[in-house]
Amino acid sequence: MLVKRIIPCLDIRDGRTVKGVNFKDLIDAGDPIELVQWYTNQGADELIFLDITATNENRKTLITLVKDISRYINIPFTVGGGIKNEEDVELLLKSGADKISINTAAFKNPKLIENFSKRFGSQSIVLAIDTKYEKNDWWVYLNGGRICTNTRTLDWAIEVSERGAGEILLTSMNHDGTKSGFALDITRNVSEHISIPVIASGGAGNFHDFYQIFQVGKAHGALAASIFHYREIEIPNLKHYLNNLQIPVRYEKGNKF
Repeated sequence: MLVKRIIPCLDIRDGRTVKGVNFKDLIDAGDPIELVQWYTNQGADELIFLDITATNENRKTLITLVKDISRYINIPFTVGGGIKNEEDVELLLKSGADKISINTAAFKNPKLIENFSKRFGSQSIVLAIDTKYEKNDWWVYLNGGRICTNTRTLDWAIEVSERGAGEILLTSMNHDGTKSGFALDITRNVSEHISIPVIASGGAGNFHDFYQIFQVGKAHGALAASIFHYREIEIPNLKHYLNNLQIPVRYEKGNKF
């Protein structure tokens, strides 16, 4: 059985970590370098770094910051924001990223998924889907949650998995920052219809939420931000809790197991 992954996310704007609710009202959450060091010591399984305004501002991801972060990290590191072509991917991977995350550009040109996968390997390609429940279904949103499409989330998830994405980062805009629990229904639905891993994002508020997203939502990884940034939950304690409930998690010697 594959171990479940605990993944802190750093949303970056103007070189600082930020966090909001439902993709709005962003506030400062700290220095990204300090947070990277903290999470590495805490036993996070991976980190995801998203330059959340790069696409909307039509610019590249902050390469200098990516290089700086890579110096302090010894766990897999995914970077997203403003990626549009193979040159962008190559530069990020050479700058220290282990994987790249694409969203809007892939939706506008799905062929990118196939091209990236063939050149860099599907294991390096994370397809991010921002989704919102409205009009009795889950719909794909672009440009950091600013633009609604007429594409159903499940349909898009199936397509990107067939085109060569290595995993999906599924973020519920309805749940983002609310600490009310993950979106179990859409996560489970996507997980059951595709063969690649799904990372659930949006809504983590307590230990039980993580248990639910793994047990009920069938997610392979669970991403959270504010509860980790503000140390409301510490990763060793979370893994200890999950391990006691027979959820397979990776831990290192010295953790409270």
